[in-house]
Amino acid sequence: MLENISGSNLKDQFKSNDKLRIITYTVGGVVVLILAYFLYKQFIWKPANEKSKEAYFEGLNYAEKDSTDAAIEALRPVVKKYDGKIGGENAQFVLAHQLMAKGEFSKAIEELEGVDLNDTYLSVMAVGLQGDCKSEMKKYDEAADLYIQAAEKQDNDLTTPMYLFKAGLCAEKVNDFESALELYKRIDANYPEYGNQKTIKKYIARATKTQK
Repeated sequence: MLENISGSNLKDQFKSNDKLRIITYTVGGVVVLILAYFLYKQFIWKPANEKSKEAYFEGLNYAEKDSTDAAIEALRPVVKKYDGKIGGENAQFVLAHQLMAKGEFSKAIEELEGVDLNDTYLSVMAVGLQGDCKSEMKKYDEAADLYIQAAEKQDNDLTTPMYLFKAGLCAEKVNDFESALELYKRIDANYPEYGNQKTIKKYIARATKTQK
């Protein structure tokens, strides 16, 4: 049986068998794509990603010195050039913060909505900062929703109660004292250390009294 299988026989079978041809081309195409992906990651994306980590330091230094305009000018080209890389995404986060410092809250939100951060803490902050922008724009309902989203994105004793508290304050701004009370009670029950720092029982009493 094996003696009868030659290269020409295989070629003839390949030409006459549509199903075999389709399977062969498909598998071959997938292999090429996988190989191209790994080559891209190893020789193009990885070096660019490493370079991006240094590219935003200039803008970050300006930001730390409160040189807002200089920081924005330095960060914008980094965001554009290294979009999708770690340095580019971090630069976009810092850029949004600088836009907030200038009171350009809508532009800051656009940057924060488009940022993709590997760091869990920064990704939580990106959502929370959107809440800050909405609050500054007096869009308290939207701000409260974003604060709750940030609080629940990653449960911890720092950002979770902080954003629950901010959500409660926004709820009070729109006279939703029932929601505010629930948020304050949640802090009191689950994050007592933060609650003590903020004298949360005072807010619970205020929301309870106003609700009646």
